[in-house]
Amino acid sequence: MGAVSARLPVFPWDKLEPYKATAAQHPDGIVDLSVGTPVDPVPALIQKALVAAADSPGYPTVWGTTELRDALTGWVERRLGAVGVGHRNVLPVVGSKELVAWLPTQLGLGAGDKVAYPRLAYPTYEVGARLCGAEAVVYDDPTELDPAGLKLLWLNSPSNPTGRVLAKDELVRIVAWAREHGVLVFSDECYLELGWEAEPVSVLHPDVCGGTYEGIVAVHSLSKRSNLAGYRAAFIAGDEAVLGELLQIRKHGGMMTAAPVQAATVAALGDDAHVQEQRARYAARRTALRDALVKHGFRIEHSEASLYLWATRDEGCWETVAHLAELGILVAPGDFYGEAGERFVRVAFTATDERVEAAVKRLGA
Repeated sequence: MGAVSARLPVFPWDKLEPYKATAAQHPDGIVDLSVGTPVDPVPALIQKALVAAADSPGYPTVWGTTELRDALTGWVERRLGAVGVGHRNVLPVVGSKELVAWLPTQLGLGAGDKVAYPRLAYPTYEVGARLCGAEAVVYDDPTELDPAGLKLLWLNSPSNPTGRVLAKDELVRIVAWAREHGVLVFSDECYLELGWEAEPVSVLHPDVCGGTYEGIVAVHSLSKRSNLAGYRAAFIAGDEAVLGELLQIRKHGGMMTAAPVQAATVAALGDDAHVQEQRARYAARRTALRDALVKHGFRIEHSEASLYLWATRDEGCWETVAHLAELGILVAPGDFYGEAGERFVRVAFTATDERVEAAVKRLGA
């Protein structure tokens, strides 16, 4: 019974519980900046679409409704600048984390295969490799990897946790290298609409992919842009051969996006106003926290996009976590995302305005 779980690393967030308890003892309560979970309301037009589709007694389809596929292709072309995107180039999925964790298994990878991801990265890339028995490999520059046995290359721009954005010329170079060596590229672009000091570019942009989606797939989520983390609404777009294979597998596996969520996704992707409103909220919180952290003695690196500040006081990350916990502020230690993060913490600015203001006051005390 424990054979599969034994392959996995210790769930890192359990290690944070004592510091959470310390922070919770603050007289004004905890300010939890450790997890990037949305806290603002789901936009009314999305809620309305969900409710209108609530009477959905039949099974939804894995590929989604025609309206959903139209919304996905339209958004990919309008927002990412992709060209010639058809229904076979898109596939709705039940949450991007679920996709990341189970993709290597669905691709048929296993012992002897390699899955590569950034040295500082979302832990689920490693989890996905371990679940199927593949070898997890980290990189600083993917083009320096040995391509032998490398079956899946994860890109993540904007990055979680660092907020780093890969420049267009970097993406062009990486995609060309991967195609030369027959390596499948999946680009996690879930924070693409949250660029602050840089304009993130998708691998699906013609300047990057040359107008063909062969060997590349982009991963997108509505969790952050539309406050839909609770809906598990996400999708992938790109190489129709790869997506076609995944569609067939998922038909057998029953991985269907719920019909009301499909309807809500259509509404969310068809409206840009709520995205701009949410961006404005995050921008204000980011500025307030960044200024307060710098005044408190932190140095911020990267962080040009996403929902996080990658911060250091040039000490061990757990020392920093303990220091902030005494102020009633909980952050994520950088080593959750790889050994290279051992002197950093990740500070999310997804808390409410009131909690962000409380953190700013405590940092200035």
